[in-house]
Amino acid sequence: MARPRQFDEDHVITAAMETFWRHGYEGTSTRDLCQSTGLGPSSLYNTFGGKRELYLRALDRYYETVTAEQVERLRGPGTAKERLRAMMLHSVDSDLDADDRRGCFAINAAIELAALDPDVRRVVRRNFRRVEDEVRAVVAEGQAAGEIPVDRDARALARHVQSTYYGLRVLGRVQDDREVLVATVDGALERL
Repeated sequence: MARPRQFDEDHVITAAMETFWRHGYEGTSTRDLCQSTGLGPSSLYNTFGGKRELYLRALDRYYETVTAEQVERLRGPGTAKERLRAMMLHSVDSDLDADDRRGCFAINAAIELAALDPDVRRVVRRNFRRVEDEVRAVVAEGQAAGEIPVDRDARALARHVQSTYYGLRVLGRVQDDREVLVATVDGALERL
């Protein structure tokens, strides 16, 4: 008779997400995952099927948590530009405050594995599409309110904002000067 699981699967996936986020897929060993999750190798593999499958679950957890927080920020109070700025500045500040400069897990996955693994590409693309759709909605609200000119397509403007945002996430891994990053945010919003 099989023994019942004696661990919290949500906790394990979150711990794995943090480990992969900090070290990358290739930089994370089974030993690292066992240490961070508290599971033995057999429990890890029997429950999740392997490192790759756990990585995909970790990317899903990122989508459910961190991407959901981005969406919440975009749907918060303020004008369209204030909300877009809040989303970008939150990331600037969290990247600068982090000791490990881990950046954005979805961007890290895109850079490390998306070109090699169609499942990773699919999960990352879903994440990026969700952010793009939410930014587009904010831009459209700004256009309806007269804050953002209507002579340009809301989707194209959203992609401009998103490209700046993702560029900031990469730049934040090496740039220590907050003023430089904030100037980039403000410049992008002025060009809307």
